[in-house]
Amino acid sequence: MTVSGIISAIVIGLILGLLGRMFAPGKQSIPIWLTIVVGIVAAFVGTWIARGIGYADTKGIDWLEIITQVVIAAIGVSLVAGIYGRRSVNR
Repeated sequence: MTVSGIISAIVIGLILGLLGRMFAPGKQSIPIWLTIVVGIVAAFVGTWIARGIGYADTKGIDWLEIITQVVIAAIGVSLVAGIYGRRSVNR
């Protein structure tokens, strides 16, 4: 993986993580680095699901793939916020 690939993964992860936070219900008290990690994982999982189902190979922008990634990011942010918040309260 090149430096530009790593930077683009971080940028895409940030965007997907922020969109996931926007669509996730409730307040998410997680740090930005965790939001980026959730976004990066959501990008990989969403692409894997979209390609597995077969709707990721279109000409132009794959809107269904992007929607899948955002939904996965929202679910991921909600799960991580619940786990992270519970961990922070127990300290």
